[in-house]
Amino acid sequence: MCHDISFSANTIELVTKYLPDLQWEDQGQIDFNQANHLLSMSHRQALTVFKKNGKPQLELFQWGLIAPFMNTPEKVKQYRIQMANARSEKLLDPASAWYRIRSQRCLIAVDGFFEHRHIPGWKNKVPYYIQLKASPHFFLPGLYHYSPIPDPHTGEMPGTFTIFTRAANDSMKAIHNDGPNKHRMPMLMNPEQSLSWLNEEMTDEDIRQFLQYEITNEELEYWPVFTIRTTKPRPDGVEDKRAPFVWPELPAMSI
Repeated sequence: MCHDISFSANTIELVTKYLPDLQWEDQGQIDFNQANHLLSMSHRQALTVFKKNGKPQLELFQWGLIAPFMNTPEKVKQYRIQMANARSEKLLDPASAWYRIRSQRCLIAVDGFFEHRHIPGWKNKVPYYIQLKASPHFFLPGLYHYSPIPDPHTGEMPGTFTIFTRAANDSMKAIHNDGPNKHRMPMLMNPEQSLSWLNEEMTDEDIRQFLQYEITNEELEYWPVFTIRTTKPRPDGVEDKRAPFVWPELPAMSI
């Protein structure tokens, strides 16, 4: 699945380049110091683009969608972690929770994302950072929903989002090769393609066609990084979690 993403101050350039008429009211609320690694389980805020009154809007939404049925604190606690990702194959299933909010489409602006690779005989998995070769920043398609219950700390109804995943291509199969959700990856495409996800006139057939796209192995670049889900400093002193790290005796991937 996808539980670790990254963005930076430069990611804003992507949004304004492709959406020059963007509406953005809360520009001073982003903490870019912690944006090089966002973990879904922490429900951190990310750059979320959606249509509002026919115009693209940028807001900071929390990762981990709070769906309409999650109308009590107990349901939010029970279900929210599993709502960080949505299987694209389920979106047009009328029995799915995603089907009822399929018109609430959004794009998450990122520089890249992380995934973990299992190495036979190794105790811990090795994290990799993945991005597009052709663009230093790109969008991940997803859905958004405003929480049906107020935040217990602020009293506000926060905006929340989920990221779509699909069956992995060969490169991502070699990296995301273990666990109950292995061989999955986010929906990846170039920025121009992903903008069609915001089209308010999309039909279900348009959505089906959009979600069938698979990026090629050659369009991705990736490298191993140091352990990301820890406060333990890297032995080389580098602070950027996206920086390449050399793991001794790391076997080559078979693709």
